[in-house]
Amino acid sequence: MKVLVFGGTRFFGKKLVMRLVAAGHDVTIATRGKTEDDFGDSVKRVVMNRESRENLFCLAQEKWDVVYDNICFSPQDALYAIAAFQDKVEKYVYTSSLSVYSARDRALVETDFDPFYYEIVTGSREDFDYGEGKRLAEAVFFQKAGFPVAAVRFPIVLGTDDYTGRLEFHVDHVLAKEEIGMPNEEAEIGFISSDEAAEFLEWIGTKSDLTGPVNAASDSVYRLDALMRLIQEATGKTALVEEVTEDNDDSPFGIEKTYYLDNSKARAAGFVFQDLHDWLPKLIAHYVSNK
Repeated sequence: MKVLVFGGTRFFGKKLVMRLVAAGHDVTIATRGKTEDDFGDSVKRVVMNRESRENLFCLAQEKWDVVYDNICFSPQDALYAIAAFQDKVEKYVYTSSLSVYSARDRALVETDFDPFYYEIVTGSREDFDYGEGKRLAEAVFFQKAGFPVAAVRFPIVLGTDDYTGRLEFHVDHVLAKEEIGMPNEEAEIGFISSDEAAEFLEWIGTKSDLTGPVNAASDSVYRLDALMRLIQEATGKTALVEEVTEDNDDSPFGIEKTYYLDNSKARAAGFVFQDLHDWLPKLIAHYVSNK
């Protein structure tokens, strides 16, 4: 397949490109050119600005079997993509987010946010917070695109290559005996690994006919207090968890209500998810062993 990837030089985007190349696809990565990669001659490269309508139309001079869009954050970005790739792409895979949902203190299913009827408001990335930007981009794709679109809704993605350091924050704070702010330790949370996120993107783009909004998360969840016990066991130190702390000590996982994804739709379509309990303790051990 001829595949275009927006954003493919770090984290799960890089792992996606590695999987696509290994599978023998003809891969082009489109980035700002600020992050070096080690793909060598196995990929083609285009340096561009994802927010530029002109740049998108240049890419759309060719036809693509699959376009992966990991760096669309606004309705304007989505509108530019639709204008450029109309009649030029067989399937468009948009990386969306758990953040399109409001917390409902239960597993969230795809119908909890319906982009097909969400009112579209135009604007750029700076005009909206992250969640609203993702909601509006989904609404634009599903209401206006003339090509098939899959919007993959990921929870927090974790891995040894996680440049955000969200899990590492907790390990560091426990080792340093610093407070961690969590408003509700009984809240349940889900994740997906960067390896699994890349595997899922490859699957939905090149091996599945699935379209529409799709949740993708590892099986199982953790209560936050159980997650902190894992870190305590790995570090041999006691976590100092408080409901209220200084802002810089607030946990990146500090949710007020249970907030995780139901992945039944993707499982029913044939994707086999890993169990969170199989890989998260190993990832914590990795972070601890590297301190």
